[in-house]
Parts: sequence; C-alpha cells; structure tokens
Amino acid sequence: MDNAVGRAQIPPRVGVPWHADAVSLLLLDTASLYFRAFYGVPDSLRSPRGEPVNAIRGLLDTIAFLVTEHRPTRLVACWDDDWRPQWRVDLIPSYKAHRVAESGGEDVPADLAPQVPVIASVLEAIGVARVGVPGFEADDVIGTLVAREVAAGRRPTSIMTGDRDLFQLVDDDAGVRVLYPARGVRDPDVVDQARLAEKYGVPTGDAYADMAVLRGDPSDGLPGVVGIGEKTAAGLLARFGTLDGVLAARDAGFGLTPAQQRRLTEGADYLRVAPAVVRVARDAPVPDLDDALPQAAAFPEALQHLSERWGLRSSLTRVLAALAR
Repeated sequence: MDNAVGRAQIPPRVGVPWHADAVSLLLLDTASLYFRAFYGVPDSLRSPRGEPVNAIRGLLDTIAFLVTEHRPTRLVACWDDDWRPQWRVDLIPSYKAHRVAESGGEDVPADLAPQVPVIASVLEAIGVARVGVPGFEADDVIGTLVAREVAAGRRPTSIMTGDRDLFQLVDDDAGVRVLYPARGVRDPDVVDQARLAEKYGVPTGDAYADMAVLRGDPSDGLPGVVGIGEKTAAGLLARFGTLDGVLAARDAGFGLTPAQQRRLTEGADYLRVAPAVVRVARDAPVPDLDDALPQAAAFPEALQHLSERWGLRSSLTRVLAALAR
C-alpha cells in the first residue's frame, strides 16, 4: 500500500449508473485551479511530515466554496492527462515549447508535483468524478462534456477555469457559461455572450475561438498572425463573420487593407493548422461517468487516512459540510 497517497485503500466503484438525466453541471478545470491555489495559498501550510499541502487545501477550499455558492447537482474534476498533446505539437511545433524549455519537460513545479496525486486520491475518496483522457488536455475533456450536454439538451453548464481558451465554449442558447476568477474564485467574472461582446468585441464563443486563432497566444506558444492583434481580429470578424469569411476575403483580395491582405497572406501556413490547435476537441474519448454530486464521502476510511496523513482536516470538513447541504 502507498501510505503517501493511500489509493490502495479505496475499493473500485461498481454498478454506479451514469446520471444521463441530471442537470446543473459544474466542470472544474482542475489543473488551472490547483495551480492557482499553489501560487495563491502560502506554502507554510504543511503536512504533519512537513510537505507542502497548499495546492491540496486551496483546491479543496475552492470546491467547498463553489458547491456552497453555485449548488450544482453534478460535478466533474476534469484532468490534464496530457498537457502538451503530440498531435497539437505536430501541427504547431512551438505549442507550449517555452514551458518545456523552462521546466525541463515538466509543467508542474517541484513542490506542486507531489501534491497532484494526493489531490486525485482525495477527490476519489470524497466521491467527486474525475476524468482525463490520454493524448488530450483538460480543455478537450471539458469541450467534449459540454458538447454532450448541449446535444442532450441538458442545462445549465458552468465551467470554472482560469484559462481564457475555454471562453470559446460560451453559448447562451445552450446555457453554457464560464466562471473566470479574474478577481479570485470568490468573485469570478461570469462570462456569457454579453461579456464576450463587452470585453472582446465578439458575439459568441465560436467567434472568440476565431479571434484567438488570429490573435495568437504567447503563453501557449501560438504566434498568431503578425500585426493582427485582438482589436483588429475582432474588427475583421465583425466585418466578415467568421475566420472562414476572413480567409475568403483574403483569397478574393476583397475588403481588406493592403497591410491586412499582406499579413494574412504571409500567415497562410499558420492559419491552415491553427484552428485545429486552438479549438478544443468536442469528441475526445471521454468515458461515461457517475457525475452526481456526492452528499457524503464515498470512501470515509480512505478519506480519514488521507486527512490524517496530509493534515487536511479543516479543508475536508468544509467540503463535506458543503456536500451535506
């Protein structure tokens, strides 16, 4: 048995149906939230053996708050099984390349890395659904789960993330919104189509994705079209409707300034592959799962072991109290 994590204490869950008719789904971009906790919660929070637990406790406190504040009936912790999928790198080699150079190939700081498997075990012991897919990022898991909700006509769906890439999933008609913690988890921006129009000048999530292709994102190693920034991209989409419309205008030599025509032509190779990289997958092989919000710990003995081993009593008390409500 791995005493550091305690996973072997948790028996497999069997015979649990997938709640296909449940409503009010909250999707967590888990890595985004535990990174935020790691950098925002003091590392003076330590286990009884002296290991840092700031990311674990910060994430648990976030979940307790979200469950209390938003009262979802279903909850999924979406996981990065692959933070830099090879198929995206094959299309754009610079995709997240700077993170590889800065971190020696890992995307998790040394003091955070040991906390991640503990987070996974704690979520499992509580009974929170957690899912990732090899070869896909958490964004793709979220995109796929949202697509399934929309296809089934279930609503509303909220996505808690610090990643603006997921703004592309916003859809008022389908009841999909993003909670973006610009001022912190307790006071997030509620990103709907009105917010996209106000902040970025684009009317829909799909248009946000098109704008993101044109603009690029240095934090993800996406160069964008040189000379086409956010405002120019939004203006082009307002004029031509979609990225395809912009490219059709480029190919026809119609409606663009000479500089825009030149820049879009010079960026043709990038524009051929960037949409597949920027847009989240909607059809990743995400398994069916029991995503009903637990009302009590699924595996209380395992949770007690984890609580004592890692010094999580106060944070787990808050989570369990939130679930019991």
